[in-house]
Amino acid sequence: MTAPAFDEVVHAPQRLRICAMLSAAQSVEFGILQDRLGLSKSALSKQLAHLVEAGYVQQERAVRDARSRLWLSLTREGARAYAGHVRALREIVDAEAEEPG
Repeated sequence: MTAPAFDEVVHAPQRLRICAMLSAAQSVEFGILQDRLGLSKSALSKQLAHLVEAGYVQQERAVRDARSRLWLSLTREGARAYAGHVRALREIVDAEAEEPG
């Protein structure tokens, strides 16, 4: 089980959404990720660059239907960072829910 740990790299809204999608699948093709997130290629590339630089996402190019496609997946470190971040967010939310209002 991953310990709660707030992660500034994962926390950015689009990067959090990317990690959520990648954690639900072994790998996701760039175009699918782009469509689901509603981001431009450049905006998605910028967010992915942060995750790749942190060692949280790996990229793999593959040729399919005579086209080069980019497949993305969380690394083990990325999966741990995402899981820890989600746990930290849940702790914050749960603590607020327990406070008398």
